[in-house]
Amino acid sequence: MSLTLRTISREQHLAYIQSLPAASHMQVPAWADVKAEWRSESLGWFDDRSGEIVGAGLVLYRQLPKIKRYLAYLPEGPVINWFAPNLTEWLDPMLAHLKQQGAFSVKMGPPVIIRRWEATSIKRGIQDPDVKRLRDIEADFIEPRAFEVADKLRRMGWQQGEDGGAGFGDVQPRYVYQVPLANRSLEDVHKGFNQLWRRNIKKAEKAGVEVVQGGYQDLEEWQRLYEITALRDHFRPRPLSYFQRMWTALNTEDPNRMRLYFARHEGVNLSAATMLVVGGHVWYSYGASDNIGREVRPSNAMQWRMLRDAYALGATVYDLRGISDSLDETDHLFGLIQFKVGTGGQAAEYLGEWDFPLNKLLHKALDIYMSRR
Repeated sequence: MSLTLRTISREQHLAYIQSLPAASHMQVPAWADVKAEWRSESLGWFDDRSGEIVGAGLVLYRQLPKIKRYLAYLPEGPVINWFAPNLTEWLDPMLAHLKQQGAFSVKMGPPVIIRRWEATSIKRGIQDPDVKRLRDIEADFIEPRAFEVADKLRRMGWQQGEDGGAGFGDVQPRYVYQVPLANRSLEDVHKGFNQLWRRNIKKAEKAGVEVVQGGYQDLEEWQRLYEITALRDHFRPRPLSYFQRMWTALNTEDPNRMRLYFARHEGVNLSAATMLVVGGHVWYSYGASDNIGREVRPSNAMQWRMLRDAYALGATVYDLRGISDSLDETDHLFGLIQFKVGTGGQAAEYLGEWDFPLNKLLHKALDIYMSRR
């Protein structure tokens, strides 16, 4: 296939994303409005024979302090045929175009999964004292083509740091936790939960926990719970304006793109979560909870409701997003994987993020700058 790359309109970009079974929420045109501090561009790959669009990418440009050069970032993208035999014909024109736009370095995250581990395998691994990381467990599924993609990228000059490389912005998780929904009944999904999860869902039901959907006007209440969580878990919270912008941008593009949920008990909101939808892929993206009311298990009730809603939407996967690959019980992130493993589901490892230094000197300067931050 011979290809041409050019800038496309948001409408073309969205139409292409809508024609696919799924794509990352960070590759929809509206994500550019969420990341308002970045300049953005939609790129399209066209098949020269048919003239049809066969790939798309959302590029975010971040200017380097004091100079008119940019880091070009394609989070969880571009959305192309990653298993195409001629990967250079897809990526070389992209690099040439980005260089022309003033980029000194390109960062991308191929949405390609290398390995999957079933919950049962992870549980066995947690019990084994010799197992410290996910990679120490034999994977239940391996995608051989993913290794070929990684080889091709290296040969083309793309680089990957130990920690996924340097660069501005939100570096996306390499390991995620997903509950597959395709060709399963809801009963089957519920049966996949571990005993503790099933017990907690029942407990919440008995206690009268109700899970409701909120709207834009409820984002202030979301923020209250989110800031309590940030304080407890020692992270810097995003401002309310970020979530308001996210809601407006994503739901203007598609009224069902972003949802807000609250689990409440006796009229008090105890936990909250945001959910994102692109085609058949549904993400639990942000979660928050109060320090009170944990005994009525609001988070389990909320996840079960969100999972059921995702199922009703026809989702093929419910994505609980990032996990650490550490299975060490003393690791501060261990509780996160433990909570998510309870859903049955699978841990998945992506190919990770890759960098291409178009200007080696500036790329190196960025590396140094980022390591000092």
